[in-house]
Amino acid sequence: MSRFWSPFVHSIEPYVPGEQPKLARLVKLNTNESPYPPSAAVLEAVRSAADDDLRLYPDPDASALKQAIADYHQLDAGQVFVGNGSDEVLAHLFLGFFCQDRPLCFPDITYSFYKVYCGLYGIDYCTVALADDFSLDLSAIPADVGGVIFPNPNAPTGRLLSLDVIREFLASRPDTLVVVDEAYIDFGGESAISLVADHDNLLVTQTLSKSRALAGLRIGLAVGQAPLIDGLNRIKDSFNSYPLDRLAIAAGVASYADEDWFRETCGRVMADREQLAQALGERDFSVLPSAANFLFVRHERVGGAELAAALRGHGVIVRHFSSPPRIADWLRITIGTSSQNAALLAALDDVLS
Repeated sequence: MSRFWSPFVHSIEPYVPGEQPKLARLVKLNTNESPYPPSAAVLEAVRSAADDDLRLYPDPDASALKQAIADYHQLDAGQVFVGNGSDEVLAHLFLGFFCQDRPLCFPDITYSFYKVYCGLYGIDYCTVALADDFSLDLSAIPADVGGVIFPNPNAPTGRLLSLDVIREFLASRPDTLVVVDEAYIDFGGESAISLVADHDNLLVTQTLSKSRALAGLRIGLAVGQAPLIDGLNRIKDSFNSYPLDRLAIAAGVASYADEDWFRETCGRVMADREQLAQALGERDFSVLPSAANFLFVRHERVGGAELAAALRGHGVIVRHFSSPPRIADWLRITIGTSSQNAALLAALDDVLS
């Protein structure tokens, strides 16, 4: 610890990201990255953007990318905000909209960065317990909260809420800001972006890291009605006016233009997810229904920590969460390529034999 740390730095509990191992030849199924490379059109756009203009600042508004996103979702560009990964977008909206006297509410088992942002910005929060099957009941959220955020599909469980359920909840809480975090929506869900026009209390966040294979370029976005987007822009321009560089903007625009690649790779992930779920079930795993690019699983005999360590010894990395205790025996397994999934199953057969 540094003697120059403030009391605030001493008190915060940072987010712990998934391991990015330096070892070669590991089957890396722990951080929900795409198993496939970006489209050829995206790579060509990045190469073309890597020119003499890198000496110049990028467009602070990332106008071309916002317009591409707006066109894709049939929106106005003024309804789109972009940032350096969805984590930065979430950080801005936590600061801009949830610093209130009433607590923010989110599921008790969910993306752990939510608690980190609450600690960073001094936001009170409460949690709503997931059901025994790890589903989320929005009607259980208290009426007097200052805001609501939940991933859909949820992480790390992969469980999905229908658009009708979200629509009903928005209508029942017209004075509560609701953030739907859609990092994994493209793997089997229906986006709540279609509800934005009718609900001024809705913000939808997404990322290009997963379904568009751009985790290395850090592109996130939020969609909402113009007053909410204006608020996010005020935060952004008080923090970093240039959150997206020229290469990221070019890649993002190209990604939305290559619909064939997007649908093909998402379809492959979803098909492999169902095959892997069946194979794990045949090996005595409980497997939650998933609409994400991962599975949340528990073996009937071997604990989560023991299984994760044993798989690592076989060159396969998956994600184990030691807390909360309710999920200590569960593993989150990213859907890999067919060969990576086969390597996982082969390792499991050795471990469980």
